[in-house]
Amino acid sequence: MDDKEKLQLAIGKRIKMLREERKTPQQDLAAKCNIEKSNLSRLEAGGTNPTLYTLKRIADNLEVCLEELVIKL
Repeated sequence: MDDKEKLQLAIGKRIKMLREERKTPQQDLAAKCNIEKSNLSRLEAGGTNPTLYTLKRIADNLEVCLEELVIKL
């Protein structure tokens, strides 16, 4: 596993953890972020490289700052 894949996996796990702490279903977060549930699922699994804009929308809807998604990795 290369560094890119490790980073994608870490960010995905962080998003999933924050979403589950808030008891927000994947479908609900995806809808609020205007992305497909399948894309959010892949992102949480580390299978996709999200854009900065996508990460910002997710952070906003999880009510955390963008840095909280990536700094605590």
